[in-house]
Amino acid sequence: MKKVSAYALSATLLAGTLFTSCTSVKNASNTQKAAVVGATAGAVLGGVLGNNVGSKNNSALGAVLGGVIGGTAGAIVGKNMDKQAQEIETALPGAQVERVGEGIKVVLNENTVNFNFDSAELTQTATSNLDKIAKVFKQNPRTYIVIYGYTDSVGKDEYNMKLSRSRANAVKSYLGSKGIGVKRISAQGMGEADPIATNDTKEGQAKNRRVEFGIMADQDMIEDARKEAARY
Repeated sequence: MKKVSAYALSATLLAGTLFTSCTSVKNASNTQKAAVVGATAGAVLGGVLGNNVGSKNNSALGAVLGGVIGGTAGAIVGKNMDKQAQEIETALPGAQVERVGEGIKVVLNENTVNFNFDSAELTQTATSNLDKIAKVFKQNPRTYIVIYGYTDSVGKDEYNMKLSRSRANAVKSYLGSKGIGVKRISAQGMGEADPIATNDTKEGQAKNRRVEFGIMADQDMIEDARKEAARY
């Protein structure tokens, strides 16, 4: 992956500490080790969420951390998400893809899906790239997708919130037109919150006019993972 989340890394490091301090785990199977990692990650990520719930920042990050499964089932879900994250990176090399916990965060920047100033209309570049990611979503039907729309800081807060919502809904509608079930997708406007670049320059403003995805396992994937985990 292009980036490794500090939250996921913290969970892995803490789990690693448990491995080195407990001799009984040294002889465990890979699945048993995965269960320890999953359970520990669940505890750490749950703590992270507890400190960030209610914050507008890092919404896609919060979405993918919000449904911590943990244990062996969480490890199985994580393996499925590893595969999907790699497919997204291959389909959209310009996107920022992060595997976080048991989900995926995707930032579609100015080179993939961006918007002109004061516009929620998808550009030709945007639709072309959404076509690519739509193929990945169709190949991985057992996920939920939360779309977050953003603006730059020019204009009033209320107007920007409405515009960002329109941007998120534009992406949702387009994905729906490509065969992605609308029940899998939700859209939310974030206004000018959580900028990824300075709003003091035109270039920075263009980067902030973006969408982000939070991708999580749906109930079918979770139940299948739990059934598989029960066999160990």
